[in-house]
Amino acid sequence: MDKACAVFGGSRGIGRAVAQLMARKGYRLAIIARNLEGAKAAAGDLGGDHLAFSCDVAKEHDVQNTFEEMEKHLGRVNFLVNAAGINRDSLLVRTKTEDMISQLHTNLLGSMLTCKAAMRTMIQQQGGSIVNVGFVHTDMTKDLKEEHLKKNIPLGRFGETIEVAHAVVFLLESPYITGHVLVVDGGLQLIL
Repeated sequence: MDKACAVFGGSRGIGRAVAQLMARKGYRLAIIARNLEGAKAAAGDLGGDHLAFSCDVAKEHDVQNTFEEMEKHLGRVNFLVNAAGINRDSLLVRTKTEDMISQLHTNLLGSMLTCKAAMRTMIQQQGGSIVNVGFVHTDMTKDLKEEHLKKNIPLGRFGETIEVAHAVVFLLESPYITGHVLVVDGGLQLIL
């Protein structure tokens, strides 16, 4: 099986760390972000012939078009990493309804739409891997009150993007692991 991977949200944060690790391991990558210039910069930093695409994962038409373009230029995508997301966290009473909807459309619906598009190819080729990513400390979470949150994590620190990237690549390269939730949280779930 070819090692062609689409990394949605690959221009920064966890997605970028995943793309960097996968490029070192010889994957052919498509870096996808809303901002095409950011995707191009991230793909260019990887060296090699990696591709960049712009896509709003909350729009099914965008997702379908992106998969069609990837297939034309990269071949069949058999690995998918969903790391695209937005953060509109605030106190519930202060959160605008449109911010809630935007977050749901990008973070939830977006992952579902990319999985749906990827599954068509994966079913035809009878194989593939998908990893949907949560979050650790990145520029997207920089406004969280860190010191209070760190006190609740047994390891006493936030995870780094490269730590999540290693877990993502492990799952992608483990064909007999399926339907699994791998918790990478510094032990936080142990105390909840």
